[in-house]
Formats: sequence, C-alpha cells, structure tokens
Amino acid sequence: MKSFLSLIAPREQTPEEKRCEMLERPVGPLILSLAAPAIFANVVTTVYNLADTFFVGQMGSTSASAAVGVAFVTSTIIQSVAFYLAQGTGIRMSHCLGAGDREEAAVYVNTGIAGAFVIEVIIALLGHVFLDQLCYLGGSTATILPYARTYIGVLLVGAPFIGCGFLMNMQLRFQGEAFYSMLCMVAGAVLNTILTPLFIFGLGLGIAGSALATVVSEGVSFVLLLVEMRRIGITPLGMRYVRIPDVTMLRTINNGGVPSFVRQLMLGVSTSLLNNAAAPFGDAAIAGIAVVQRITSVGNFFQIGVGQGLQPIVGYNLGARRYDRIRKGYFYAVRASFFSVAAIGVITFVFAPQLIALFRDDPAVVAFGVVTLRLQSFTMPFTGLAMATNFLLQTSGKMWRATFLGACRLGLVLAPVVLVLPPLFGMLGVQIAQPVTDVLTTLIALPLARGLLNELHAAEMRATT
Repeated sequence: MKSFLSLIAPREQTPEEKRCEMLERPVGPLILSLAAPAIFANVVTTVYNLADTFFVGQMGSTSASAAVGVAFVTSTIIQSVAFYLAQGTGIRMSHCLGAGDREEAAVYVNTGIAGAFVIEVIIALLGHVFLDQLCYLGGSTATILPYARTYIGVLLVGAPFIGCGFLMNMQLRFQGEAFYSMLCMVAGAVLNTILTPLFIFGLGLGIAGSALATVVSEGVSFVLLLVEMRRIGITPLGMRYVRIPDVTMLRTINNGGVPSFVRQLMLGVSTSLLNNAAAPFGDAAIAGIAVVQRITSVGNFFQIGVGQGLQPIVGYNLGARRYDRIRKGYFYAVRASFFSVAAIGVITFVFAPQLIALFRDDPAVVAFGVVTLRLQSFTMPFTGLAMATNFLLQTSGKMWRATFLGACRLGLVLAPVVLVLPPLFGMLGVQIAQPVTDVLTTLIALPLARGLLNELHAAEMRATT
C-alpha cells in the first residue's frame, strides 16, 4: 500500500523534466502548484509564531509578551542575511537551470550555504557582545529588558542553523521544489508548537524555553533541508562547488540579494519604529503591536507565498527568454494575492476582539490591538500589488528599483509617517501608521510595475525579430 506522502507528493522529476515544466506548463496552474506549498508552509510557520505568542502570554506578564515583539528585530537581522544570500544565489541558480547550466547553478547554491553559515556565526558573536543595545534597538523598555535579554540571548545561539535553514528552503523553491521545502518547514513548525509549552511550563524555563524551542526546531529543519537537497539532486552539494566570490559573483549575488536584505532588514526597522512610537503609551501598546503583527503576518505570508510561486517561473523563463510567460505570471499573481488576502481581511476585521484576546487577555492590549487590527484589515489586500511587483523586479535583476520598493512599506514611507502621525493624533497615529503606509506604497508600486512590463515587452519584441 502506498504511503500517504506518496499520494500527495508530486512526481519526482529529472532536472530536464523540471526545466520543461517551468517553461511549458500553463502559468496559472503552475503558480498555484508552487505557491500552495509555500503558502501552507508560511501559514503553518505563522501559526507556530502565534502559538509562541500565545504560550508566552499564558505566563501572565505583559512585559514577557512584549519581549517577543522586541526579539522580532533580532530575528529579522538573522533572516536578512539568509534572504540576501538565498535570493542572490537562488535567482542566478534559476537562470542557470533555465539555460541548462547545472554546474554554475551548483556553484551558487553551495557558495550561498557556506557564506550564510559563516556570517550567521559572526552575527551570533556580535549579538552577545551588544545584547542590551540589541534589545533597546527593538524597542525594549526597562521592564521588558530582562525578558528580552533572555529570549534574544538564546535565539542568537541558533543563528547559524536558523539562517542556513531559511536559505536552503528558498533555494529549494527556486528549483521548483516547493512541496519538499514545505515539508521541512512544517516539520520544524509542528515540533516548535509541541516543544514551546513543554519547555516553558513543563521544564519551568519560562521565556527562555520559548526561544530554546525555536532554536531546536529550526535545527531539525536545517538537517531535513540538507538531506532533502541531497536527495532531490537538481543541484549537487559539496565543498568542491564552494567559491570565494569574485567581483562578478558578488555583483550577481548583490543584484538578486540586496532587495531581500534591505526588505528583511527594514522589517526589523519597521518593528522598531512602531514599538518606539508605541512606547509612550505603555507596555500594553507594544504588546498590542506585537500581537497584531503576528496576526496580519498570515495575510502577508499569502502574498509572499504567491510571490515565491512566481519567482522560479520568472527565473527559469528569463534564462530561456520566454517573456510572455513572465508577464502572464505577474498578472495572475497580483489577482491571486488580492482576493486571498481580502478574504483574510474580512475575518480579521470581524473577529478582531477575539483574536487579540486569544493571545493576550489584557483589556488595555485588547483595546489597542482591536483598532489597529481592524484598520490594517482594510489595507492588507492592496499590498499584494507591491509584493508581486517587488518579486518581479528582484528576479529580473532590477536591483535598485526592487530595493526601493521593498524599503518603502517597511521604512522609507513608514518612517516619516511614524514621525508625523503620532505627534498629531496620539495613539491613533500609531494605529493608522501602517495602513497609511500600505496605501502610499501601493501607489508607488504602480508606475514601477508599468515600467518593467514595458521593458519586458520590448525585450520580447527584440527576441522575435
């Protein structure tokens, strides 16, 4: 009898069969087949993040709940390096696979893994040296600091495995193997959800137990991803493929990686900006921001999942000069992002009080969080256009435009909004800061999308003449 996994898993393909699928299969079903595992993995990851917030909330300390939000900045620093190298090497890898060059694809994959491990070790060492400064950077107050130091200190120990796990997961997706990357992520997420209450309450480790559960679970995901990449074999693994990057390789990695690095780093900046803007209104406001960010991340991850489904299609088809498929894929991704997140927005708006109270049943946190969540529920669907445009720009090698657009929602636009609105409107200014930023970023994305689509059309005309 066949196993359940064999029934739901896609048929294993040779590298040439995978290339043929990416270049010939209709883009709508192809995006869905690549996006669905990514969305599912992202949602499961969000659920375990929410579970983390929930179990920490059961400790009965608003300061401990706020510390999880403060630690988000450290997490984004760890992830920003991984995303930089994953996108930089993964985009080039997909171009090479589209052109039929597996050897060069393997060089970029293995160099990215080795580079991520070394850099994350350095981040872990520096993070412990400047631990208090890292906490305050995330928006910590004096009452939150003891919890934040503990949580972040443990999290930094696992930085090399967390970073490399994120990188390999994205590289698998760029190869068109979203299903297997999903399995590895889900395994880690489920394990984390089991270990978090066990470590916090069963072993009496408190907030340190929450961070330790994350480190252990991410370590398991790292091992599973390494095994899976070796098994699938679209790009072989081995130290013989690792290179010290020369100028050409660095430029190539930068073109694909800088937008993700800036976008991920700015995610930490946005959290820091919002936490610091909320600080004058007390720990309850910071805790409310943390809970809302975790809830709205479900919608964000739908958009990211669709974008991740689009990216390998763009990469393969750029390598094969199939510009018509890129254009069709982009418009499909925009529509899919909008309607899926609009449905989520209806749910978060209607059930905002229950959702906030589920994670921190503190009247002050609920009062702040309900207004914030309902305002963001209106604007979340429109950010899908900016997200899809950003992924298209990045995978097409338009580094500066992708970097600019990615930084808008999380910093370039948010920073002045946060500086202006709270002094004018008080607490409401903090609550409307992200929705206002979302609307402005969408308006900025429109001309950038139009410009790139015109460039792709011109390239298609040149290729056919």
